[in-house]
Amino acid sequence: MHRRNFIKSALVSSTAVWAGLSESMAQAAPKLKITKIRYYSAPGYNKPLFNQARGIVEIYTDGGIIGIGEGGSKDMIEQCAQMIIGEDPFRVEHLWQNVYRGMFYPPGREKLHALGALEMALWDIKGKALGVPVYELLGGATRNYVECYATGFRASKAKTEEERARDCIEAGLRAYRIGPTGGSGEAPFDFYDNAKKTIDLCKRMDAAVGGGGKWALDLHTRFDTTEGVKICKALENLEPYFVEDIVRSENPAVYKTVRQMTTVPIAVGEQFGDRWDINEFIEQRLIDYTRITLPNTGGIGEFKKIASLCETHYVGMIPHFTGPLSTAALVHTLGSSSPTRCLMELAGGEPERPAYFNEDYVNFKNGKLYLNPEPGLGVKFDPKKATFVMEITAKTPFPHPVLKSPDGAIHNW
Repeated sequence: MHRRNFIKSALVSSTAVWAGLSESMAQAAPKLKITKIRYYSAPGYNKPLFNQARGIVEIYTDGGIIGIGEGGSKDMIEQCAQMIIGEDPFRVEHLWQNVYRGMFYPPGREKLHALGALEMALWDIKGKALGVPVYELLGGATRNYVECYATGFRASKAKTEEERARDCIEAGLRAYRIGPTGGSGEAPFDFYDNAKKTIDLCKRMDAAVGGGGKWALDLHTRFDTTEGVKICKALENLEPYFVEDIVRSENPAVYKTVRQMTTVPIAVGEQFGDRWDINEFIEQRLIDYTRITLPNTGGIGEFKKIASLCETHYVGMIPHFTGPLSTAALVHTLGSSSPTRCLMELAGGEPERPAYFNEDYVNFKNGKLYLNPEPGLGVKFDPKKATFVMEITAKTPFPHPVLKSPDGAIHNW
């Protein structure tokens, strides 16, 4: 066969195959409606922070498919859940826009956390309905695994932090993260003294792991600009993987100053929510890594939008740890995205294994998290091992007006 005709024939055949697959998937996908939403508290987790909640959400459909998500406080979940009862769970972005915009006031970070839990469950429903993992719905795998770093390392029997760091690296994790000295208990925090002690600790840590960016530092916004920059300047030759939260980050303009005063890689964002919290830091190249995470961003779709923003500006992504289900969801999102670098935080150096999820809800080996090929998020939830809190079955009795353009898209009212 002539080469040009062969290529043309192959393209036509390929297009036909994909068209057939798309049509068959569309035909196979059930027409679903959301019938009820249940909310559970996670046993043993009593941290009363709205934006670090680990409540478990179940979204039920009339087709028998149940999606699960994680996050949100009771009141926030209740208000947001009432807005999606009776809706088509496949319209993930549409429902997100409706909840995000639909109560007139722009959502705060606590509402975003609840919205992120519900949106996570919608993606789980869609993956289960189509019989594919969520990362396939997001564009397919872009990496074989996601590298991890540890904050603490439970598997180590060492008595010093330097030895624990060495054990962590030998176990296959990419880096070991430490915090500054001081700041624990009721003793006053001496900025000058702890700046010096933190620099000394970092030097010992670098020597223990053999340099090469195998360690990182989180300053927890404890220092003012003077001490924060002093620490960073002292660490430049040691080349840490990143230095996190050098100073408070409510004002992006502060990081314009910090960026000019040090060359260490800067990480910011674990306390942030949607893209409007982090966009200036990325667009003005004030940071090297975002710490935004799930469900805090408001959901998987919003995380993917921020990932594209990061890729455009060559900023890496190192999400803060939140809950176990969110860890599983982060593997799907990072595993289907293409920012310059990806790294996931594991508290204790290994994934949590809550009794209410299946043991293999994440694939973790040799310090790395691998993509889960099971449908949806690949996580099975046993409600009998969690604490039931509430069930929502009806739409809100106080609907707010929603403005739509002629094409049906949602706009602010």
